[in-house]
Amino acid sequence: MSIAIDQIIVWLVVGALAGSLTGMLVTRRKRGFGALTNLAVGLAGALLGGFLFRLLKLDLGLGSVAVSLEDLVAAVCGSLVLILLLRWLGARRS
Repeated sequence: MSIAIDQIIVWLVVGALAGSLTGMLVTRRKRGFGALTNLAVGLAGALLGGFLFRLLKLDLGLGSVAVSLEDLVAAVCGSLVLILLLRWLGARRS
């Protein structure tokens, strides 16, 4: 399995968008968590959201463009789930 450079760029763009949106939703601040944390949360959320959408067989019918709206929605949902899990685990440790 080879990964092309354009695929990596698409993942970074989707991750940055999803992380920024998630950061703004969660913190209610324009900067969210900060540039690098937004990107990390977005990339992890994209992986988690993509996995969950495939597992649950969710197809929003938003198209199959290289960077589709469905990919962004899945990444934001995955990022939100990730933030909830991290906060839940943090609360359990306290």
